[in-house]
Amino acid sequence: MRERRPAQERRRAREFESFVAGAGGRLLYAATLLTGEPAARPAPAAEELLLRALSRTYAAWDRLHGDDPYERTRREMATRFTHTARRHRRPRGGLLDRLSPQERLVLVLRLYEDVAEEQTAAQLGLPAERVHALCLRAVADLRSRRRPEPPPAPAPEPSAP
Repeated sequence: MRERRPAQERRRAREFESFVAGAGGRLLYAATLLTGEPAARPAPAAEELLLRALSRTYAAWDRLHGDDPYERTRREMATRFTHTARRHRRPRGGLLDRLSPQERLVLVLRLYEDVAEEQTAAQLGLPAERVHALCLRAVADLRSRRRPEPPPAPAPEPSAP
């Protein structure tokens, strides 16, 4: 029995490492969108959010029994973000930093993660109509605040022959 436990732990660790290697980048980008940090720079709040979600997923790894570990990690990350949303209110220069934390969460789940409206509503404990309204408002806000496009370059003047 003593020999089997270390073997099970090694197998568990290998499976989890494989999962993180495959899904870690996408999950980190989702965490970066949630925290409102720029994707081009190190994002310590996003990394911490993802690390906490991954640690919870690893702790429950043996109890997943065929459940999707990506889904589990995404739910853990959304739950952790909801509990710490007050930390993510100030603008940090990221793509979605102008939105409220709740709008960011709905937008990331609905548009980036492609979670159905009903599932998002159930996960957040909101009515589906509220999730729909938050998503529409967030998209409208992002569209209205787009950076103006630079004016077109002036056409070269024809030279005299």
